[in-house]
Amino acid sequence: MTPLYIAEAVSIGQGRDGEVRSSDGVIDERLASPTELGGPGGAATNPEQLFAAGYSACFHSALRAMAAKSGTPLRASEVTARVGIGKDEADGGFQLSVTLEAKLPELSQAQADEVVEAAHKLCPYSKATRGNIDVTVSAVA
Repeated sequence: MTPLYIAEAVSIGQGRDGEVRSSDGVIDERLASPTELGGPGGAATNPEQLFAAGYSACFHSALRAMAAKSGTPLRASEVTARVGIGKDEADGGFQLSVTLEAKLPELSQAQADEVVEAAHKLCPYSKATRGNIDVTVSAVA
């Protein structure tokens, strides 16, 4: 694969309780571990929120592309990504999981299910996570 675009970001400070910046300066965020992981939480983001934002946006683009390809372009649609983090029982470290929910009010349930499955095959985030973490996709018509 020859990259068409390369995103670059750097983490400084204390990792999950530090800061992340993109090379173009668009992202400049303080990080704080959520209280559920023993961190301070508060008004700072965390890696799971950033991953959820990226995955939902990428999946949404794939979803709209697949809907248009099937002859049912979308005017109204929404994708929610929920990224979970928990203990990996196999090695004692941590493991991610993702739940994607697509709201497609213009489609029948059968059409929505078909478009979501096609998007899951196309989306680069889905390709990257396939076989690595649990990803559940669902459609709500």
